[in-house]
Amino acid sequence: MKNFKHLFLAGLTTITLASCSDDDDAMIETDDGMEVDAPMLFATTHSGNIAGYNLDTGDSYTVSSDANDAEGIIYDDDADALIVASRDPLEIQSYSDVSMWDDMSNEAMADFTSSSDVMSPRDIAVSNDMVVIADNADTNGDDDDTPNGRFFIYTRTADGMTLRNTVMVDFNVWGIEFVGNTLYAVVDQTNMLASFDNFLSNSGDGMVDATKMIALEGIVRTHGLDYDDGTMIMSDIGSADSDSDGALHVIMDFDDKFNDTEDGATLAVEEQVRIAGASTMLGNPVNVSYDEDSGMIYVAELANGGGRVLAFSDEDSGDATPAINNMLSGVSAVYFED
Repeated sequence: MKNFKHLFLAGLTTITLASCSDDDDAMIETDDGMEVDAPMLFATTHSGNIAGYNLDTGDSYTVSSDANDAEGIIYDDDADALIVASRDPLEIQSYSDVSMWDDMSNEAMADFTSSSDVMSPRDIAVSNDMVVIADNADTNGDDDDTPNGRFFIYTRTADGMTLRNTVMVDFNVWGIEFVGNTLYAVVDQTNMLASFDNFLSNSGDGMVDATKMIALEGIVRTHGLDYDDGTMIMSDIGSADSDSDGALHVIMDFDDKFNDTEDGATLAVEEQVRIAGASTMLGNPVNVSYDEDSGMIYVAELANGGGRVLAFSDEDSGDATPAINNMLSGVSAVYFED
């Protein structure tokens, strides 16, 4: 049985974006300054707003950012900073002093941005001082007749972000996740998952091949993924035109199951747990974030109701009712930080 330390939220069907108290409980003083202490959930939107939810107190806020459209977010606890993939303007942005944001905050300004290299950024993965951006823009000019995608690899410092190299692949990309030195990437418009061993050793520009690629039975079109302590969560958006056919797939003992599935083979649906149905409100779950300690799966649901932040237990299955259901128009990504 999981230790549901955020269980008080399970009785809430809506968390408003305006709270009545400040966010002081979400920060502590360290030698390097302030950092987020309470469990927080951050979300980006296609309007450029950034939402923050304190999962201990229930307080929340929303701030405007320097992005007019954002998709992809990660919190860096060492720097107390959020890294955001901006689709307008096309750049990667870094916001500091995030622990100081609360319901009195209205606007956030980026401390620094990358050069305008990306064309259609979707997800972010970080390994030490390296930041990888999945970009699904058509790069070969054939109107997407041939699948293709890119990974932009940046070197990050305390006051900047420099493009190191660009890696191209022969499939459309979306969600990405580091597990050790291996980068996992969803193969957009399919039910497949690719892995790249020692991904960051690809230090030059050019094409790279996936180390391995498997299919996930039961998934129609995967988008988001997140891994924590042996469990992988993958999202299925089904048809992009439907707001009710989405799903989550929970894959426990993922490392063994992935290793035991041969390249090009299929991981059986019986080896996964599928959360789907009318009660779930899953239509286009474009991004997910998972916390194994509490057993909670947080979801950026873009289509249903115009946008929702949802949460489920990793012990849920079938047509489960979400523990959290918060309206957030145009939500594009979520990130959990304990």
